[in-house]
Amino acid sequence: MKLIVQLPCHNEEATLARAVGAIPRSIAGVSEVEILVVDDGSTDRTAEVARSLGVDHLVRLPRNLGLARAFQAGLEASVRAGADLVVNTDADDQYRGEDIPKLIAPILAGEAELVVGARPISEIEHFSPAKKLLQRLGSRLVRWASGTSVPDATSGFRAMSRRAAMRMQIFSEYTYTLETVIQAGRKGMAVASVPIGVNPPTRPSRLIRSTGDYLRRSALTILRIFVTYRPFHFFAVPGTVVFLVGLAIGVRFLYFFAVGQGAGHVQSLLLGVLLLGTGFFLIVTGLVADLISVNRKLLEELDFRVQELQDRARPRR
Repeated sequence: MKLIVQLPCHNEEATLARAVGAIPRSIAGVSEVEILVVDDGSTDRTAEVARSLGVDHLVRLPRNLGLARAFQAGLEASVRAGADLVVNTDADDQYRGEDIPKLIAPILAGEAELVVGARPISEIEHFSPAKKLLQRLGSRLVRWASGTSVPDATSGFRAMSRRAAMRMQIFSEYTYTLETVIQAGRKGMAVASVPIGVNPPTRPSRLIRSTGDYLRRSALTILRIFVTYRPFHFFAVPGTVVFLVGLAIGVRFLYFFAVGQGAGHVQSLLLGVLLLGTGFFLIVTGLVADLISVNRKLLEELDFRVQELQDRARPRR
Protein backbone atom coordinates (compact mmCIF):
# COMPACT_ATOMS: atom_id res chain seq x y z
CA MET A 1 0.00 0.00 0.00
CA LYS A 2 1.77 3.11 -1.26
CA LEU A 3 0.84 6.60 -0.07
CA ILE A 4 2.00 9.65 -2.00
CA VAL A 5 1.69 13.04 -0.32
CA GLN A 6 1.56 15.80 -2.92
CA LEU A 7 2.35 19.47 -2.33
CA PRO A 8 1.39 21.96 -5.06
CA CYS A 9 3.89 24.85 -4.83
CA HIS A 10 4.28 28.33 -6.22
CA ASN A 11 7.21 30.25 -4.75
CA GLU A 12 7.30 28.27 -1.51
CA GLU A 13 11.06 28.10 -0.90
CA ALA A 14 10.66 29.62 2.57
CA THR A 15 8.10 27.13 3.92
CA LEU A 16 8.58 23.96 1.87
CA ALA A 17 11.18 22.43 4.18
CA ARG A 18 8.89 22.81 7.19
CA ALA A 19 5.90 21.30 5.34
CA VAL A 20 7.93 18.36 3.99
CA GLY A 21 9.58 17.76 7.36
CA ALA A 22 6.19 17.41 9.05
CA ILE A 23 5.11 14.53 6.79
CA PRO A 24 5.49 11.18 8.60
CA ARG A 25 7.51 8.60 6.67
CA SER A 26 6.03 5.65 8.56
CA ILE A 27 2.27 5.17 8.93
CA ALA A 28 0.40 2.11 10.17
CA GLY A 29 -1.37 0.32 7.33
CA VAL A 30 0.88 1.87 4.69
CA SER A 31 4.01 0.16 3.39
CA GLU A 32 5.50 3.16 1.55
CA VAL A 33 5.20 6.91 2.03
CA GLU A 34 6.53 9.09 -0.78
CA ILE A 35 6.48 12.85 -1.29
CA LEU A 36 5.65 14.56 -4.57
CA VAL A 37 6.19 18.28 -5.13
CA VAL A 38 4.45 20.09 -7.99
CA ASP A 39 6.36 23.24 -8.89
CA ASP A 40 3.73 25.47 -10.49
CA GLY A 41 6.04 27.72 -12.47
CA SER A 42 7.84 29.11 -9.42
CA THR A 43 10.29 31.96 -9.95
CA ASP A 44 12.19 31.33 -6.72
CA ARG A 45 14.24 28.32 -5.55
CA THR A 46 11.27 26.04 -4.85
CA ALA A 47 12.51 23.27 -7.17
CA GLU A 48 16.06 23.44 -5.81
CA VAL A 49 14.79 23.28 -2.23
CA ALA A 50 12.60 20.28 -3.11
CA ARG A 51 15.59 18.44 -4.57
CA SER A 52 17.76 19.25 -1.56
CA LEU A 53 15.07 17.82 0.72
CA GLY A 54 15.21 14.54 -1.17
CA VAL A 55 11.55 14.41 -2.20
CA ASP A 56 10.68 11.28 -4.17
CA HIS A 57 9.02 13.03 -7.12
CA LEU A 58 9.26 16.52 -8.58
CA VAL A 59 6.86 17.74 -11.27
CA ARG A 60 7.72 21.09 -12.83
CA LEU A 61 5.07 22.97 -14.80
CA PRO A 62 6.43 25.27 -17.53
CA ARG A 63 4.59 28.31 -16.16
CA ASN A 64 2.20 29.25 -13.37
CA LEU A 65 -1.04 27.46 -14.30
CA GLY A 66 -2.83 27.97 -11.00
CA LEU A 67 -3.63 25.84 -7.98
CA ALA A 68 -6.31 23.71 -9.68
CA ARG A 69 -4.05 22.71 -12.58
CA ALA A 70 -1.15 21.99 -10.23
CA PHE A 71 -3.43 19.79 -8.12
CA GLN A 72 -4.56 17.84 -11.21
CA ALA A 73 -0.97 17.45 -12.40
CA GLY A 74 -0.08 16.06 -8.98
CA LEU A 75 -2.90 13.52 -9.09
CA GLU A 76 -1.87 12.30 -12.53
CA ALA A 77 1.79 12.03 -11.51
CA SER A 78 0.86 10.22 -8.28
CA VAL A 79 -1.23 7.66 -10.17
CA ARG A 80 1.60 7.11 -12.66
CA ALA A 81 3.99 6.61 -9.75
CA GLY A 82 1.81 3.80 -8.40
CA ALA A 83 0.03 5.53 -5.52
CA ASP A 84 -2.73 3.54 -3.83
CA LEU A 85 -3.55 6.59 -1.71
CA VAL A 86 -2.99 10.28 -2.43
CA VAL A 87 -2.92 13.00 0.21
CA ASN A 88 -2.91 16.64 -0.81
CA THR A 89 -1.52 19.23 1.57
CA ASP A 90 -0.34 22.83 1.32
CA ALA A 91 3.32 23.74 0.97
CA ASP A 92 2.85 26.76 3.27
CA ASP A 93 2.63 24.38 6.26
CA GLN A 94 -0.99 25.30 7.02
CA TYR A 95 -1.94 21.69 7.80
CA ARG A 96 -0.37 19.36 10.34
CA GLY A 97 1.48 16.37 8.99
CA GLU A 98 0.64 14.31 12.08
CA ASP A 99 -3.01 14.37 10.99
CA ILE A 100 -2.28 12.35 7.82
CA PRO A 101 -2.89 8.95 9.52
CA LYS A 102 -6.25 10.25 10.73
CA LEU A 103 -7.05 11.53 7.24
CA ILE A 104 -6.41 8.24 5.44
CA ALA A 105 -8.03 6.00 8.10
CA PRO A 106 -11.55 5.99 6.52
CA ILE A 107 -10.05 4.97 3.15
CA LEU A 108 -7.96 2.18 4.70
CA ALA A 109 -11.12 0.97 6.47
CA GLY A 110 -13.02 0.90 3.16
CA GLU A 111 -15.49 3.53 4.36
CA ALA A 112 -14.62 6.35 1.96
CA GLU A 113 -12.95 7.20 -1.34
CA LEU A 114 -12.45 10.89 -0.58
CA VAL A 115 -11.75 12.29 2.88
CA VAL A 116 -11.65 16.03 3.60
CA GLY A 117 -9.97 17.43 6.70
CA ALA A 118 -12.35 19.72 8.60
CA ARG A 119 -10.60 22.67 10.21
CA PRO A 120 -11.93 24.23 13.43
CA ILE A 121 -13.08 27.32 11.53
CA SER A 122 -14.71 29.05 14.51
CA GLU A 123 -11.50 28.68 16.56
CA ILE A 124 -8.98 29.93 13.98
CA GLU A 125 -7.90 33.34 15.26
CA HIS A 126 -6.40 34.67 12.02
CA PHE A 127 -9.69 34.11 10.13
CA SER A 128 -11.77 37.29 10.11
CA PRO A 129 -15.49 37.09 10.98
CA ALA A 130 -16.32 37.73 7.32
CA LYS A 131 -14.05 34.89 6.17
CA LYS A 132 -15.53 32.51 8.74
CA LEU A 133 -19.03 33.39 7.54
CA LEU A 134 -18.04 32.87 3.89
CA GLN A 135 -16.45 29.51 4.73
CA ARG A 136 -19.67 28.33 6.39
CA LEU A 137 -21.89 29.61 3.58
CA GLY A 138 -19.62 28.16 0.89
CA SER A 139 -19.54 24.76 2.57
CA ARG A 140 -23.32 24.80 2.92
CA LEU A 141 -23.73 25.51 -0.79
CA VAL A 142 -21.30 22.73 -1.67
CA ARG A 143 -23.18 20.27 0.57
CA TRP A 144 -26.39 21.18 -1.25
CA ALA A 145 -24.82 20.96 -4.72
CA SER A 146 -22.90 17.74 -4.04
CA GLY A 147 -25.30 15.83 -1.83
CA THR A 148 -22.51 15.27 0.71
CA SER A 149 -22.12 16.28 4.35
CA VAL A 150 -18.62 17.81 4.22
CA PRO A 151 -18.49 20.62 6.82
CA ASP A 152 -15.34 22.31 5.45
CA ALA A 153 -15.45 22.10 1.66
CA THR A 154 -12.67 24.66 1.14
CA SER A 155 -10.08 22.67 3.09
CA GLY A 156 -7.17 21.65 0.87
CA PHE A 157 -6.06 18.89 3.22
CA ARG A 158 -7.65 15.80 1.75
CA ALA A 159 -7.01 12.16 0.91
CA MET A 160 -8.36 10.01 -1.87
CA SER A 161 -8.08 6.48 -3.09
CA ARG A 162 -6.32 5.61 -6.33
CA ARG A 163 -9.69 4.99 -7.99
CA ALA A 164 -11.00 8.39 -6.88
CA ALA A 165 -7.83 10.13 -8.10
CA MET A 166 -8.22 8.53 -11.51
CA ARG A 167 -11.84 9.68 -11.79
CA MET A 168 -11.19 13.33 -10.98
CA GLN A 169 -11.37 15.71 -13.94
CA ILE A 170 -10.67 19.26 -12.76
CA PHE A 171 -11.64 21.99 -15.22
CA SER A 172 -11.67 24.97 -12.86
CA GLU A 173 -8.71 27.34 -13.16
CA TYR A 174 -9.21 28.82 -9.69
CA THR A 175 -9.34 26.11 -7.02
CA TYR A 176 -9.86 22.37 -6.84
CA THR A 177 -11.42 22.29 -3.36
CA LEU A 178 -15.06 22.93 -4.21
CA GLU A 179 -15.03 21.11 -7.52
CA THR A 180 -13.58 17.84 -6.21
CA VAL A 181 -16.23 17.56 -3.49
CA ILE A 182 -19.08 18.27 -5.90
CA GLN A 183 -17.63 15.88 -8.48
CA ALA A 184 -17.21 13.14 -5.90
CA GLY A 185 -20.76 13.55 -4.67
CA ARG A 186 -22.27 13.57 -8.15
CA LYS A 187 -20.19 10.57 -9.23
CA GLY A 188 -21.46 8.53 -6.31
CA MET A 189 -18.17 8.33 -4.40
CA ALA A 190 -18.20 7.75 -0.65
CA VAL A 191 -17.11 11.04 0.92
CA ALA A 192 -16.11 11.46 4.57
CA SER A 193 -14.67 14.16 6.78
CA VAL A 194 -12.39 14.07 9.82
CA PRO A 195 -11.45 16.89 12.23
CA ILE A 196 -7.92 18.26 11.84
CA GLY A 197 -5.77 20.96 13.35
CA VAL A 198 -3.98 23.84 11.63
CA ASN A 199 -0.69 25.62 12.14
CA PRO A 200 -0.28 29.39 12.56
CA PRO A 201 -0.16 31.22 9.21
CA THR A 202 3.25 31.65 7.58
CA ARG A 203 2.10 34.15 4.95
CA PRO A 204 -1.09 35.81 3.64
CA SER A 205 -3.31 33.66 1.45
CA ARG A 206 -2.53 33.95 -2.25
CA LEU A 207 -5.85 32.43 -3.25
CA ILE A 208 -8.00 35.02 -1.46
CA ARG A 209 -6.96 38.44 -2.76
CA SER A 210 -10.07 40.05 -1.31
CA THR A 211 -13.34 38.90 0.22
CA GLY A 212 -15.32 40.08 -2.80
CA ASP A 213 -13.00 38.39 -5.30
CA TYR A 214 -13.05 35.12 -3.35
CA LEU A 215 -16.84 35.20 -3.07
CA ARG A 216 -17.26 35.91 -6.80
CA ARG A 217 -14.83 33.22 -7.92
CA SER A 218 -16.19 30.60 -5.52
CA ALA A 219 -19.81 31.31 -6.48
CA LEU A 220 -18.88 31.05 -10.17
CA THR A 221 -17.10 27.74 -9.57
CA ILE A 222 -20.10 26.27 -7.72
CA LEU A 223 -22.47 27.54 -10.42
CA ARG A 224 -20.39 26.08 -13.27
CA ILE A 225 -20.08 22.69 -11.62
CA PHE A 226 -23.77 22.56 -10.71
CA VAL A 227 -24.70 23.41 -14.31
CA THR A 228 -22.32 20.69 -15.49
CA TYR A 229 -23.69 17.96 -13.23
CA ARG A 230 -27.32 19.06 -12.78
CA PRO A 231 -28.17 20.90 -16.03
CA PHE A 232 -31.79 19.76 -16.20
CA HIS A 233 -32.53 21.07 -12.71
CA PHE A 234 -30.70 24.32 -13.42
CA PHE A 235 -32.64 25.12 -16.61
CA ALA A 236 -35.86 23.12 -16.53
CA VAL A 237 -36.97 23.84 -12.95
CA PRO A 238 -37.01 27.65 -13.34
CA GLY A 239 -38.27 27.14 -16.90
CA THR A 240 -41.26 25.20 -15.60
CA VAL A 241 -42.01 27.93 -13.05
CA VAL A 242 -41.83 30.64 -15.72
CA PHE A 243 -44.00 28.56 -18.07
CA LEU A 244 -46.66 28.00 -15.39
CA VAL A 245 -46.74 31.72 -14.52
CA GLY A 246 -47.17 32.52 -18.22
CA LEU A 247 -49.91 29.91 -18.47
CA ALA A 248 -51.74 31.39 -15.49
CA ILE A 249 -51.58 34.87 -17.03
CA GLY A 250 -52.82 33.44 -20.34
CA VAL A 251 -55.77 31.71 -18.63
CA ARG A 252 -56.55 34.96 -16.85
CA PHE A 253 -56.62 36.80 -20.20
CA LEU A 254 -58.89 34.15 -21.71
CA TYR A 255 -61.29 34.63 -18.82
CA PHE A 256 -61.50 38.37 -19.38
CA PHE A 257 -61.76 37.81 -23.13
CA ALA A 258 -64.66 35.41 -22.58
CA VAL A 259 -66.56 38.00 -20.54
CA GLY A 260 -65.95 40.71 -23.13
CA GLN A 261 -63.17 42.58 -21.32
CA GLY A 262 -60.19 41.29 -23.31
CA ALA A 263 -59.38 44.65 -24.92
CA GLY A 264 -58.17 46.04 -21.59
CA HIS A 265 -55.79 43.21 -20.91
CA VAL A 266 -53.67 43.01 -24.06
CA GLN A 267 -50.54 43.69 -21.97
CA SER A 268 -51.29 40.56 -19.94
CA LEU A 269 -51.58 38.56 -23.15
CA LEU A 270 -48.18 39.81 -24.35
CA LEU A 271 -46.57 39.08 -20.98
CA GLY A 272 -48.14 35.63 -20.86
CA VAL A 273 -46.89 34.77 -24.35
CA LEU A 274 -43.41 36.04 -23.47
CA LEU A 275 -43.27 33.95 -20.29
CA LEU A 276 -44.63 30.86 -22.05
CA GLY A 277 -41.99 31.17 -24.75
CA THR A 278 -39.20 31.79 -22.24
CA GLY A 279 -40.28 28.88 -20.04
CA PHE A 280 -40.53 26.53 -23.02
CA PHE A 281 -37.07 27.60 -24.21
CA LEU A 282 -35.55 26.96 -20.77
CA ILE A 283 -37.19 23.52 -20.54
CA VAL A 284 -35.89 22.53 -23.98
CA THR A 285 -32.45 23.90 -23.06
CA GLY A 286 -32.54 21.79 -19.91
CA LEU A 287 -33.36 18.66 -21.91
CA VAL A 288 -30.58 19.29 -24.44
CA ALA A 289 -28.07 20.16 -21.69
CA ASP A 290 -29.04 17.00 -19.82
CA LEU A 291 -28.36 14.89 -22.92
CA ILE A 292 -24.98 16.59 -23.32
CA SER A 293 -24.28 15.93 -19.64
CA VAL A 294 -25.12 12.25 -20.04
CA ASN A 295 -22.78 12.05 -23.04
CA ARG A 296 -20.00 13.76 -21.06
CA LYS A 297 -20.45 11.33 -18.16
CA LEU A 298 -20.25 8.40 -20.57
CA LEU A 299 -17.02 9.81 -22.02
CA GLU A 300 -15.60 10.32 -18.52
CA GLU A 301 -16.52 6.76 -17.60
CA LEU A 302 -14.97 5.48 -20.84
CA ASP A 303 -11.79 7.44 -20.09
CA PHE A 304 -11.71 5.95 -16.59
CA ARG A 305 -12.14 2.41 -17.94
CA VAL A 306 -9.30 2.97 -20.41
CA GLN A 307 -7.12 4.23 -17.55
CA GLU A 308 -8.02 1.13 -15.53
CA LEU A 309 -6.99 -1.17 -18.38
CA GLN A 310 -3.74 0.73 -18.87
CA ASP A 311 -3.16 0.68 -15.14
CA ARG A 312 -3.53 -3.07 -14.94
CA ALA A 313 -1.08 -3.53 -17.80
CA ARG A 314 1.47 -1.11 -16.34
CA PRO A 315 4.06 -2.62 -13.97
CA ARG A 316 3.68 -1.17 -10.47
CA ARG A 317 6.78 0.28 -8.86
